[in-house]
Amino acid sequence: MNTATTGLGAGMALGFAGYFGGFWAFLLVLVLGAAGLIIGLVLQGDLDLRVRRQR
Repeated sequence: MNTATTGLGAGMALGFAGYFGGFWAFLLVLVLGAAGLIIGLVLQGDLDLRVRRQR
């Protein structure tokens, strides 16, 4: 899946959460999606958090 398809899916999920659940559901989906993205990038090896902690 390329980044455009992933972005489309994330946008649709946020839209559905905002429409059916209101602002707090939208915010919850946004925060959990960002956390999942960071965890996925770390596990994949594209994001190294050790470099950011050494500053």
